[in-house]
Amino acid sequence: MPFQGSVTGQLRAFHQTAVSFFLVSIDSSLKRPLILFWINITLNLTFVMIHQDQRAVTVHTYSGRIAQKGTSTRTLLLSCCSLAWGAAMFAPAVLMPAALMSVEASAEDWTRFRGPNGTGVSNEKGFPVEWSESDYEWVVPIEGTGHSSPVIYGASLFLTSGEEDGTRNLICLDSATGEKRWVEKIKLGKNHLHKKNSYCSSSPTVDSERVYIAEADTEHYLVNAYTHDGKKVWSRDLGPYLSQHGFGPSPVLYNGLLIVANNQDGPSHILALDAATGETRWTSDRESDVASYSTPMIINLNGKDQLIVLNGATGLAGLDPQTGKELWASGKLPQRTVASPVYGNNLLVATCGSGGRGKFMVVVDPSAPSQNRPLVHTERTKLLPYVPTPLIKDQYLYLWNDDGTVCCVDMQGDLTDTVWKERIGGNFSGSPIMIDGKIYCISEEGKVRVIEASPTFKSYAGGSIPDSSHSTPAVANGRLYLKGFNRLACLKSQVPVASTPAASEGTVVSKLSR
Repeated sequence: MPFQGSVTGQLRAFHQTAVSFFLVSIDSSLKRPLILFWINITLNLTFVMIHQDQRAVTVHTYSGRIAQKGTSTRTLLLSCCSLAWGAAMFAPAVLMPAALMSVEASAEDWTRFRGPNGTGVSNEKGFPVEWSESDYEWVVPIEGTGHSSPVIYGASLFLTSGEEDGTRNLICLDSATGEKRWVEKIKLGKNHLHKKNSYCSSSPTVDSERVYIAEADTEHYLVNAYTHDGKKVWSRDLGPYLSQHGFGPSPVLYNGLLIVANNQDGPSHILALDAATGETRWTSDRESDVASYSTPMIINLNGKDQLIVLNGATGLAGLDPQTGKELWASGKLPQRTVASPVYGNNLLVATCGSGGRGKFMVVVDPSAPSQNRPLVHTERTKLLPYVPTPLIKDQYLYLWNDDGTVCCVDMQGDLTDTVWKERIGGNFSGSPIMIDGKIYCISEEGKVRVIEASPTFKSYAGGSIPDSSHSTPAVANGRLYLKGFNRLACLKSQVPVASTPAASEGTVVSKLSR
């Protein structure tokens, strides 16, 4: 609203507006230049007002315009020049910090397999697309062997590994330095494994209070929760786990619930445990076929959350995450599911396969049941991953296949067609992730391949880690973590990030429990 009236009244109104703006200024570094600009504009407004008929002047504070009548051109010109000088002095102080902030990456944690909601997508910036081993901030050995991926919360990094006698390890490292803080040893037995599996292929999940793991042998399916300093909070034994290939799915968190997928060769179910106590909140029995290694995710549909689960017996299915009630299911798939589902462009995508190769992809429209449309949108049978989980950016789906072939599919076009297909070399048992529009994936040979997430193919030299790998990269708080069988490498972003909780010093603790 314009300020009108006497010079005194107009100045009082202007001061009130300026003071309000000053008080809500977030950055204290702006206050001094703001005061200078405030003084400058106040003096100039006064200068204009006292040289004219005050009844003819209206000051629009919301646009900075001064409408006048009866004032000399010279007076207004001098005032406007002075105002412009004040603005020029003030603007750099405001705009320069803003510009600097625009290139500062925001800190974000990586709290589950494939990061936020399992999308595999990070908004962090500044990571190289070409590097050598000397560029790593640090590389540390890992006690035991495992194919799980790290999870990170602030200054703590958690990962799992297994030993030859079947013991499983939960390991906590300082996320900034790689220094070992503590190790929890979980006593389980030896069991048969696929040649590409390990005793610890399931990744932990973490929140602000606890870290959670799921591990299994043939007799025990254990789900444990620990504080960030390694104290066990609760433990559940879900009974036997039957699979010819070993264990693999990772737990996930949702609104105080720990969601555990128990899709095995025998009786199967999805279980929701109270994250604080381990008590069962609900159980959803599932049809069983062969063990599935897919990790669930959450989607929001018409303002309501759905828990998306995947196995061969029922295909993709949506559950009510509060009760476990099944809302829909796509139907039986022809092979085993290992990769996890992904969601984008209002479509869910899942693959299945066998023999180290993807054989079938189903694309589901989860909104179809409420709109009397077919649930299954498309099926695809070529150029598909079996173990690696796909990625989605904008309207494009990226299929990173086990044999080192990568292809791009337009989700708004014919999903049976291919935008581009390239062979980048190597074999892959980990999943790709995307950082700032670039896709990173570690080959079994330890080569880190990097390509552009674009409908036009472009590749970069990438790098390598001094180890073989079946793991998926993780990225958090300005650091990219690349895990091998027995080593963890850390590559630091070249862009400063917002501060994270300081790393705390701690002694290495080794404990044995079941």
